[in-house]
Parts: sequence; structure tokens; C-alpha cells
Amino acid sequence: MIPVRIVTWNLWWRYGPWEARQKAILAVLRELRPDVVGLQEVWDTGGADGAAGTGGTDGSSGENLAAWLASELGMHWTWGASHDPGFWQRRLGDPTVGIGNAVLSRWPVAERAVLPLPPGAGDGGRLALYAGLDAPGYRVPFFTAHLSSATEASAVRCQQVTALAEFVAEHRGDGPFPAVVTGDFNAWPDSDEVRLFGGYKTAPPVAGQVLIDAWDFAEPGAPSATWDLANPYLAGTFGPSVRIDYVFVEPTGKGAPGHVRGVRRAGDGAVDGVWPTDHAAVVVDLSA
Repeated sequence: MIPVRIVTWNLWWRYGPWEARQKAILAVLRELRPDVVGLQEVWDTGGADGAAGTGGTDGSSGENLAAWLASELGMHWTWGASHDPGFWQRRLGDPTVGIGNAVLSRWPVAERAVLPLPPGAGDGGRLALYAGLDAPGYRVPFFTAHLSSATEASAVRCQQVTALAEFVAEHRGDGPFPAVVTGDFNAWPDSDEVRLFGGYKTAPPVAGQVLIDAWDFAEPGAPSATWDLANPYLAGTFGPSVRIDYVFVEPTGKGAPGHVRGVRRAGDGAVDGVWPTDHAAVVVDLSA
């Protein structure tokens, strides 16, 4: 049985050597051959409206990184634009570049929804994106989110994961494939917000809804840090190296659709001398 391969990856917007990084990102995804990818910090220069497609720029005059990746990889895609991108645009010094989350999929995107997340101090515009994917035999309820990044913003992230959990419950549906939630949570694995969202180490935000951190199934001792100080883009930043990117899945029985079969890092080194982004990706294989 061929597994369903899930990837989550923060693409570091348009920072650093973004044109060279764009090619490195594509090279990593091409090698991984994922079925579904949740992306955060995706840039857009043409006002893409979020419509699902199979590549291109959905009629806009500019470009969208997710659209380009989808076209190169032969995948479907959908995009959710930040409703308040000023935090990033001020840091970049360019008010014309949009930012948001995106989903790439081997299967058509049947439906989508965007949830603006509760704002943090000075970094509003965070969001969660839902995509209902028409895989053969079932619909995959897939989500990707990007939470506030300030080290001291745990209370804000708790509000955000509560809203995210309710969003998952609203769109999860009743099909046989479990909800899959990906994203950059900007939080350590033992943090209040990650424990709260999972709902199995403390009371869940939505009664009865449990979402397992797929990394619980990783091989002991496997490299786990997705915010890794070995990455040259993180030189001089606050440490330590830690995992802040996640794939959560509703628990299922062994062999049932969505059961975790394997998990690892990827995109954690240079491609032709260029590191793809400031984050490593998380790759999870699920039973089909």
C-alpha cells in the first residue's frame, strides 16, 4: 500500500536570497514527491484571490510562489492571503508583496476556507487555511496554520490554537480520513499551546477532539529541530535549536486511513550551496 505523504514547511517569505531559495525549495519538494503540502510564509505579488487551481497565477498580473511550485510539480493548489500583511511588509521594506498560507495537493481542491487568527501584539494577519481534497475514495480534511512568533506570546498562541481547533471541528466532516493539521506553531513541543491543541495531555479546546503530534511516532533520537541553529540564516538568533513545526493527525487504528507510518525532517541542508529556508520541513507518511 502506497502511503499518503504529508509535508509542512515555512518558506521564509521573500527574505534572504529568495530567487535562489525558490529553486532549492522546488528541488527538495521534487525529491520528496509529497501528496499534500502545507506551506506558510508564501509570497504573492499579484493579489492572488485564493481560488484553487492547477498552477499559474489564477488570472492575476503578478506571481504566487505556491502557484509556481504547483505548476512545476504538477499539483493542484490553493492559497489564503493574510488580511493584515503590514508586519512582514514593514520588515521587508516592500508594501507590494503579499504573504499567506497555501496548500499543494496531488488531488483536486474541492473546497477551501480561511480563518483569521486572533492577533498578537504587533504581528496580526496570522491565519489558518482549510482545503478539502478529493483523494480517491475519500475527502482529506487538510489544514495549515501560522501562529504568532514572539517568544513571550504563549497566551496569544493558546487563543489561536483554540480558534484553530474550532475551525478544524467545523470543517472536519464525517469522512473516513482523519483531519490533518500542519503548520508553524512557533512553539516548543512541551508548551501550553501545543499541549492544549493536542487535547491528550490536557483538556482539549473542543470536547472530544484529539489531535496527535505525528512526531510522537518518530524514531528515538532522530533529528527533530526545525528551528536549527546549524542553519546559516539563523546566525545570531535566539536559541536553542527546537522543533516548532508540526503535523497533527486525529488518532486512528493501525492500518486505518491516516495512521502514522513514519516521520522525519527534510530540507535541513543546502541544495547546490543554498539553504532553502530558515526552517526545516516535517515529512509524515500516513496509511492510505
